Amino acid sequence: MKIVVTGTRGIPGIQGGVETHCQELYPRIAAMGHDVTVIRRTPYVSDCNKEYSGVRLVDVYAPRKKSFEAIVHTFLAIIKARRMNADILHIHAIGPAIMVPFARMLGLKVVMTNHGPDYDRQKWGRMAKAILKTGERFGTRFSNKVIVISRVIQNILADRYGRTDTNLIYNGVNPTESDYGRDYTDSLGLEPRHYILAMGRFVKEKGFHDLINAYNPTEHNGFKLVIAGDADHPDHYSRQLKDDARRKGVILTGFINGRPLKQLLSNAALFVMPSYHEGLPIALLEAMSHRLDVAVSNIPANRLDCLKATDHFPVGDTDAINRIIGEKLNARLTPRQYNLADYDWDRIARQTESLYQSIL
Repeated sequence: MKIVVTGTRGIPGIQGGVETHCQELYPRIAAMGHDVTVIRRTPYVSDCNKEYSGVRLVDVYAPRKKSFEAIVHTFLAIIKARRMNADILHIHAIGPAIMVPFARMLGLKVVMTNHGPDYDRQKWGRMAKAILKTGERFGTRFSNKVIVISRVIQNILADRYGRTDTNLIYNGVNPTESDYGRDYTDSLGLEPRHYILAMGRFVKEKGFHDLINAYNPTEHNGFKLVIAGDADHPDHYSRQLKDDARRKGVILTGFINGRPLKQLLSNAALFVMPSYHEGLPIALLEAMSHRLDVAVSNIPANRLDCLKATDHFPVGDTDAINRIIGEKLNARLTPRQYNLADYDWDRIARQTESLYQSIL
C-alpha cells in the first residue's frame, strides 16, 4: 500500500503536536511493509534527508506566512500525491483539510485526522477562523474516512455535521526508560525534583502567560519554573512572553527534543499545562509517561479518564494556578502511576493501518 501524508510541517524533530504524532506513527506503519511518504514544508526543513526510519521524505514549497502556509502547501502536496499514484492520502488537521474536495476530484482516497478545532486558537483572526471552519466542514463531509483523537472532537463532528462514523484513534506516548542522566539539567542549574516544567509552542492559547503570572518562587519554596519550547512565527506575544519570563527568573530552554527533553521530564517535580485549547495533548501524555504529577487547565481535552478532579484548575485563573502548584509541590506526589494503555503507539499504528485497508 502506498501512503502519502500531508498536513504536517514535517519530521523528524520539528516542533508541534501533529509533527510528533506523525514521527511516531509512520515509521511503525512503514515497518508493516507499506510504502510511506511524508511531504514536508520547506521552511521547516533544515536537513537534506530523504528517509527517516523507513519513511520517505519529500520536501515541497510552502510560503512562510501562517495565513497561507498550510493551504498552499497542501494544494501542492496533493498534486504530488496524485503523480505518485498514492493508494491513500492522509491529511492531518482541519486547515489543510480544506483541500480534501480537490483531492477527491483527482480520484484520491482520503483519510483526514481532526486534531481539534483549531479555529478556537487565539492567534487566528476572523478570516482565518472562517477558513479553518470551512476546512473542518470539507474534511468531515468529503473524506473517505475521518479519524478523531478524542471523544470531544468526535462529539463535535456528530453534532455539527451529523457524521457519526468517525474513528476514534488517540494520540500516543512511548514507554519511558528509567534513567536519562542529568548532564543537561545540571547545565541549567536544576536540582532533581526541585523544578516545575511546562512545554509547548509560544502561542497565546498555550496559556504560558498565565503560568508566568501565577509563578512565585517565594511562595513555591524556591522551586524553579522551566518552560521548554519556542514560537514557530515570532511575534509580539512571544517576545513579550520571553521578556516577562526572564524578569521572573523563569528558565527558557528553547525548542528541545530527544535526550535533553527526556532529562527535563525525568527529573521534574510537577508538570503544568495551562492551555486554553488542545486536541489531545501529547505533551501531557509524555509527562504522565514519566510518572510526573500534573496540574492542567479544565478544558475538555485535558479531562482524561486517568486524571482526578484535583489535577485541574479553571482555565485562565492565575490565583487557582498559584494555589494548585503550591498544594501539589507540598504533597510531593511524583512519581505517580497512570493507566496509559489506550495511548500505545503500536496499537494506534495497527488501528490506522486497519482503517486504510478498509478503504481499499
